Amino acid sequence: MSAKRKPREVPRRAVREPFLSRDVEYVDYKDVAQLRRFISDKGKIRSRSVTGLTLRQQRMVAKAIKNAREMALLPYSGDRPRR
Repeated sequence: MSAKRKPREVPRRAVREPFLSRDVEYVDYKDVAQLRRFISDKGKIRSRSVTGLTLRQQRMVAKAIKNAREMALLPYSGDRPRR
């Protein structure tokens, strides 16, 4: 009476490639529109598991975000109003 069960198929998540070419040499800190995709609503830098970047790309993005914050192109905190 025991019928063979098929293993349950788990759908795979699509791999997102934020940077089209894998050989990105430099992430420009002045490209604020692109850097905003890697910052959460609270102003935190998103993790690699969320962004889908390689380790090298994640380091370049983090450095670019920090440079942009220093140059006052990006805020240190989120866009929430202060109380």
